[in-house]
Amino acid sequence: MGHDAPPRWDRRMQQRLARGEAAALGELYDRFASLVHSLAHRVLDDGDAADRITREVFGYVWEHPDAYDPKQGSLRSWVAGVTRQQAVQRLRQTEADSARDCGEDAPAPAEMERKIHEASTAARADYIVTSMPAPLRDALELAYFQRRDYRQTAADLGVTEDEARRRLRLGLQLLSTAHNHQALPSVPHGRTASRGAHPARPSHAPYSPPGPGPGRSL
Repeated sequence: MGHDAPPRWDRRMQQRLARGEAAALGELYDRFASLVHSLAHRVLDDGDAADRITREVFGYVWEHPDAYDPKQGSLRSWVAGVTRQQAVQRLRQTEADSARDCGEDAPAPAEMERKIHEASTAARADYIVTSMPAPLRDALELAYFQRRDYRQTAADLGVTEDEARRRLRLGLQLLSTAHNHQALPSVPHGRTASRGAHPARPSHAPYSPPGPGPGRSL
């Protein structure tokens, strides 16, 4: 979110990945796999497809650690952006395949693009909500999901009404960026596919690094 200097962990992780440390990839997977899978599932609404996107994203990160620019934000935000891009590409391909199968009954291209845009926007909105500071997230949760008014929200949070309004304004401003966000450049598939698979797994499961392939070796 924004362009503040990312934590030192992000820089160290990028350096470790660039050196080809398999343990770094496992650590990254443990930290971000649930985020990647949930974002992919938000776009595709398909668990198996989300599993495949999860493998592709971590394969891409392993093959292209230098694609992350620390000056542009956190590693978490970059991984989320790569995930959304991959998932939207997959959804667009799925919709195109479905349209060919339907023939004359296929939805209009504009309708397909609207569906894709809505899925992408929803995924980004989900990410923004989970990434924003807890005070803003809590205010949005109370006001918009639990239907509290300003006074009730302020009372539940233990803050003044003015502070409750300020938190809601900031939260809504962050959410509004989901509708104006520009897509990231397409993620190449070539070398990633040649590497070993990165199976989607529960966060408590042990990580098994990919085997050597024609790309970077472990």
